[in-house]
Amino acid sequence: MSEPSDDRTDSLFEAPPLAEQERMVEAVLFASPEPVSLTDLAARMPHGSDPAQAVQMLRKRYEGRGVRVVQVGEAWAIRTAPDLGFLMQKETVETRKLSRAAIETLAIIAYHQPVTRAEIEEIRGVSVSRGTIDQLLEMDWIRLGRRRMTPGRPVTFVVTPHFLDHFGLESARDLPGLKELRAAGLLENRPPPGMLPTAAASDEEDAEAGQPELFDGD
Repeated sequence: MSEPSDDRTDSLFEAPPLAEQERMVEAVLFASPEPVSLTDLAARMPHGSDPAQAVQMLRKRYEGRGVRVVQVGEAWAIRTAPDLGFLMQKETVETRKLSRAAIETLAIIAYHQPVTRAEIEEIRGVSVSRGTIDQLLEMDWIRLGRRRMTPGRPVTFVVTPHFLDHFGLESARDLPGLKELRAAGLLENRPPPGMLPTAAASDEEDAEAGQPELFDGD
C-alpha cells in the first residue's frame, strides 16, 4: 500500500502565479542600479519561476508609460522613456577661472583680431600653448578666422558672438575696458599685454592702426 503524498512538501516547490512573478521582477529591476540578467533573476525568485516570461509581461505592461523595461545586452533594466529624457536634465552653471595665459591670449585676440598665433606670441613675448587656445575654442569665446595670404597661410583667430554676448557687446567698438574685465573677474592686478587702455579706439585710430572689424568673416 503506497503512502499518501505530503501536499505541504509539494507546495514548497510550486512556482508563484505569473502575476506575482511579474511583481518580483519589477521590484528587482526597480531597485537595481545595473541591468539584471535572467540568470540573476532566476536565482532570486522562487524555484520553478519563469523570469523570462515575467519580464515580457512586465515589458508589455509598461508600454506607453513614463518608464520602460528595456534589454541591455543580455540583461534587463527599467529606464526612462526616451521622449521624456529631457525631464531628467539638470542645468548647472560652472564657473571656470581662466589662467593668466588664457586671459592674455583672449585680450590680444579681442583687441588685435584677426591675429595669428605667431603674432599673439610676439605681443606676449612667450609661446602660446595649444591647451590655452583649445580652452578658449571650447568655451566658444574665439573661433578660427581667415587665413593670412602670407607664406604658410597661417590661420587667424577672432572672438565670437558668444564672447560679445557674455559682455553685452554689439561690436568691436564696444569691447570692455580694464574696469569691466576686472568686474567680470578676468583681471587681477596688471593689464594683459596688448590690452588697450580704453574700451575701444576711435574711428581715426582704427584707420591708422589698421584694426579690422570684429567679424572679418571667412
